[in-house]
Amino acid sequence: MSSWQNALDNALQAAERGFGVFPLSRNKVPAIPSPHDRNHRCSGLHQCGSFGHGVGDASTCPDVIRMGFEQARHATGYGIACGAGPLPLVGLDLDRKNGVDGVAQLLTLAEQHGFTIPKTVTVCTPSGGLHLWLTGPAGAHIPNSASKLGPGIDVRGTRGYLVGPGSRGRTGEYIVHPAITEPTVHPIPQRLLRLLSPPQAPKFQQPLQRRVPSPRGNVLDGLVQFVATSTEGTRNDRLFWAACRAWEHVRDEHLAAGEVEAELISAAVGAGLGERAAENTVTSARKKVGA
Repeated sequence: MSSWQNALDNALQAAERGFGVFPLSRNKVPAIPSPHDRNHRCSGLHQCGSFGHGVGDASTCPDVIRMGFEQARHATGYGIACGAGPLPLVGLDLDRKNGVDGVAQLLTLAEQHGFTIPKTVTVCTPSGGLHLWLTGPAGAHIPNSASKLGPGIDVRGTRGYLVGPGSRGRTGEYIVHPAITEPTVHPIPQRLLRLLSPPQAPKFQQPLQRRVPSPRGNVLDGLVQFVATSTEGTRNDRLFWAACRAWEHVRDEHLAAGEVEAELISAAVGAGLGERAAENTVTSARKKVGA
């Protein structure tokens, strides 16, 4: 069986279980390029009817999935959308490489904060790491992050995705952990959920002086659109430029730092940039601006 057929078959099986899926290339990134011009913003297949929005193409409909894979005959894997639906999927990507052990870090966090890691669906990655699948409460916004929770622990939340089991990458295949005999996705422990959730902004009394109106509607939306419509070869440069402009507004107290970071990274990942690369670029822009 070809890698393409294998990926399609596994994606259809995942969709039968209610997971939204879309095709991935051998490099674990969305396999279909954006169909839009640079200045066009579109959130997904449901909005414009064309493929090429990364996780925005995720679907549980077999016909839609087959059409997507037909446009990506080079696909060797599939992504599973996180952070969507009545029980949004939350993924913990635990790396075990370069002297870092994300599994040990998670066990340490569990001991420190008093929660138990459930025996949930676990996927083994080619590099020796693990993907833990958990469900969050309806409507929860879990931001994507890389090593913020702890070294070697990446979080896949809103507009993030996990590489589905059965996918074949450059270094090997993703498989369900052999010790998992009854794959069930368990709810995320409440204490772990609090660690993943963005902190609530403190409530201040309204000052007497007139405040400058927030430009969020026409500034951040425009910057997010600029990043979301970037194409291969321009993604990182456009993200860095947009992040610098956004951090300038954060520095001037016109935008919230958490909102800037989450939306720009999500837009970059949706455009096909790797999440870790997007995180690093946004952080570099913040340091340059001094926000």
